[in-house]
Order: sequence, then structure tokens, then C-alpha cells
Amino acid sequence: MERLGDLEAEIMDRVWSARGPVAVRDVRALLEPTRPLAYTTVMTVMDRLFHKGWLTRERAGRSYRYQPALSRSAYTALLMRSVLSATDDRGLALLHFVQAMDATEYETLREAVRWHSASRGRGGEEPTTS
Repeated sequence: MERLGDLEAEIMDRVWSARGPVAVRDVRALLEPTRPLAYTTVMTVMDRLFHKGWLTRERAGRSYRYQPALSRSAYTALLMRSVLSATDDRGLALLHFVQAMDATEYETLREAVRWHSASRGRGGEEPTTS
């Protein structure tokens, strides 16, 4: 999947923050205070996000209700993997990444690695950290 553009990222942020499916008018209203846009602009971008695979949708009368196709954390992981794949020395890039972490982030990473190691043999569930 490709990276999100600025407006796409703002729209996805509102969809990720919603507590369920949202209509175009809902997203437009959430954007209004900081970025007033025409209804058709929001509708076009959300339709493009659907066709790119970022959103799912189902009919609700004459319009659609949208939901994210993947979580915000899954998107972040895709970005991290994309950035990491751009380097010629992944080990060194990871070392710099870890060195820049605070103690809480480092402990979260250690827990994720422990979970991953333990789950390899049992088909594992997703970790509970967010």
C-alpha cells in the first residue's frame, strides 16, 4: 500500500477515531473546525481511499458508511516497514531507532519481541499493548 497524502491522512485520522462506520457528512463535520471542505471533496477522497483499499464501505440508503480496512497501528507498522526497506543497513537503522526510544517505548518493544518469540510455535494472538 502506498503512503497517504495530507488530506487522505486527515480523513483516515477521523475515520480511525470514529467509534464505528461513518458517512461522508460525518467526516466533513469532523474536519470543519480545522479544514473546511466541500462535501464533494471529502466524498471523492473517501471514494479514492476505498478504491485504494484503505477503507471498506457498505450502502446506507443512497450513500455509504465507511470503516478503516486496517487499524492505525497496522498502518504505522506498514510505514515503518517501508522506511526500513529503504535503507541498505537495516540493523544499523534499527539500532538508531532503538537508541532514540524512551524507556516506555523500549519496554513496549521488548514485550512485543517476547510475544513474537513465544507465539511462533502456537500460532499466537495479537499482543494486547496499544
